Amino acid sequence: MPNVQNSENLSSQQTVLNLLKKHRLVEEFVHKQDMPRQDLVESLVRKQNLVKMQQILNQLSSVEVSQILEELSSDDQLFVWDQINDERKELVLQDVPISLIQALGKREYKTEKSSIKAFELHEGRLREMEINTRDDLIKVKPIWIDMVNPTFEERVWVGAIFGLELPDPDRLNDLESSARFYVEDTSAVHLRSDFLLDKQDVSQSVTVAFILYQDILFSLRKVDLPVFRLQRLRAMMQPNYVLDSRDVLLDLYAADAEYSADALEDVYQGLRVVSKQVLNNNNIGEQADSTLTAIAHEEDLNGLIRRNVLDTRRAVSFLMRSKLLTKQQSDDVQQILRDIDSLDGHTAFIFDKINFLMDATVGFININQNKVIKRLTVLSVVFMPLNVIAGIGGMSEFSMMTRAIPWPVAYAAFTIGMVIVAWITFELLRLAEKREQPRLSK
Repeated sequence: MPNVQNSENLSSQQTVLNLLKKHRLVEEFVHKQDMPRQDLVESLVRKQNLVKMQQILNQLSSVEVSQILEELSSDDQLFVWDQINDERKELVLQDVPISLIQALGKREYKTEKSSIKAFELHEGRLREMEINTRDDLIKVKPIWIDMVNPTFEERVWVGAIFGLELPDPDRLNDLESSARFYVEDTSAVHLRSDFLLDKQDVSQSVTVAFILYQDILFSLRKVDLPVFRLQRLRAMMQPNYVLDSRDVLLDLYAADAEYSADALEDVYQGLRVVSKQVLNNNNIGEQADSTLTAIAHEEDLNGLIRRNVLDTRRAVSFLMRSKLLTKQQSDDVQQILRDIDSLDGHTAFIFDKINFLMDATVGFININQNKVIKRLTVLSVVFMPLNVIAGIGGMSEFSMMTRAIPWPVAYAAFTIGMVIVAWITFELLRLAEKREQPRLSK
């Protein structure tokens, strides 16, 4: 059985190699021919070969695929690599040697969804270096490497250059809160911090992974953040704004606190609009849904801000305890902590305002409902004696007493009597209400 299995594996590997050679030959042949609809023929031939190759690669194990890649030239490696499903690439790369990872890292990875930015100090300012391949990253001496939604291959070859393992941005929330800040045996400092992303349609906390290693700050996240763009702009424009990687990290936390303060101002302005709707509108019951939705949205955003600043406080406190900062940087940390303390008080004030508006909205809704119930109660009281009279009018005794009177006259008088009784009942209710109001006002 093992011999049969090995022969099948060799056959599959040879089939992939043959398909690759066939693809190259057919591609060269079609390009050389001058025939009608050449593009269509080339596309059909290419798709047939690729589909068959993809089917075989999906059936092979990760070890077998890595063996095939090792036997190919650099161009063929990249071509076959593109035919592997993205779900299997991470498993395959775990079985390949570092030389193959470096070869895959020589391709251009920069796409709209993934970017690697490297920054170095130049004349006291932060300068961005263009990074498209592995060789570009080797040539620079960065103090900050910023990665947005990096692929597994990018994380592997960037980590291989600097000798560390970069985490997966999709799994940054898997850690417990107690394991968000730690120092490895290699002296690499790891931090997981939440940064606020405030948008008009939805607001969320984005987890960012920071690694301080060999005077370089590595940052990884799923999406771009306004705080990072602001920090890059300031460091590029102002000389001596940052002096090393730790300055970059502290300034990111400071900018995050500033961004949270701006978001709190937006929350307060939104609550002012809601407050006017609640306090100046007598028909709050008709728009209760939109009012309560607006209050809930501001409450959720305020909660995200509070959680964000608390996480920032933990991060900068950890940096201070780790004794990695200079005296000037420690002073900067103290200023960040003071800013966070002021934000804590402001978030508490906004929570109180939100609770007040929520109670006021619910109170106005109850008042409007009570008014409706009051009207129904008045109607029921007015019609109560009428029901009694109507019951008497329907008895046979009433017909006997009015048999000498023509029935149109009898029932007309009966109806007029009911109206008079209803009017008297209504007036009595109004009189009772007027007497009750002065007593309640006292």
